[in-house]
Formats: sequence, C-alpha cells, structure tokens
Amino acid sequence: MSDIEIRDDRTAGRLEAVAEGEVVGHIAYFVLAARGRALVPVHTIVEPAHEGKGIAGSLARELYLMAAREGIVVAPLCPYVVKWAERHPDEAPAADPQLIRAAKEWLVANPDRF
Repeated sequence: MSDIEIRDDRTAGRLEAVAEGEVVGHIAYFVLAARGRALVPVHTIVEPAHEGKGIAGSLARELYLMAAREGIVVAPLCPYVVKWAERHPDEAPAADPQLIRAAKEWLVANPDRF
C-alpha cells in the first residue's frame, strides 16, 4: 500500500485514498461543532478493484490521527469505523455517548448532506 496517498478534503468532508491520481476509497465525514468538536465519519467506501488492500483501515487510522493532531475526538457513525475502533482501542479512544447522540441528531437534521 505504499503507493496510496491519503489526503483530507475538509471542504468536501472527505478523507480520500488516492492511487495513481485516482480516488480509490474515502471516508465521508462532517465536523460537529456542538457539545465539543468532533470528526464524525458517516460512511467508508473502497472501490471494488481495490478492496482487500487495507485501504479502509488506513483511512480509519488517519481519521483518528487527524483528530488527535487537532485535539478533538472521533464520534463514529460509520459501521466500518465503529468496528475498526473496537479492534484498535489503543489508537481509537471511545467517544462520549452524548457526543455520539449529538452527531446522530446533526445527521437527522441535515439529511441532504449524506
């Protein structure tokens, strides 16, 4: 996977995995400002031709690293990121349940965003 670059497109709310100039996977997320700040991943997609190469895990890891660099938490709503975090508790601190609830409320109030 050394030929995969991970880049953050904060404006679009996408953490992208890029290979040879092509986006081969991404995590769609939003930044929650209410009740403390958090990165909230909503879904993870890897193009079928690139599945099984560890791209989704690399994206999840980078999301948590980004949050740590920014001094905020990740409040995962994406099922893949939730499972990844459960398997990597040393890299993925658990979010406060109230923050998860606030993230879900934001998503319900903004259904056209995802």
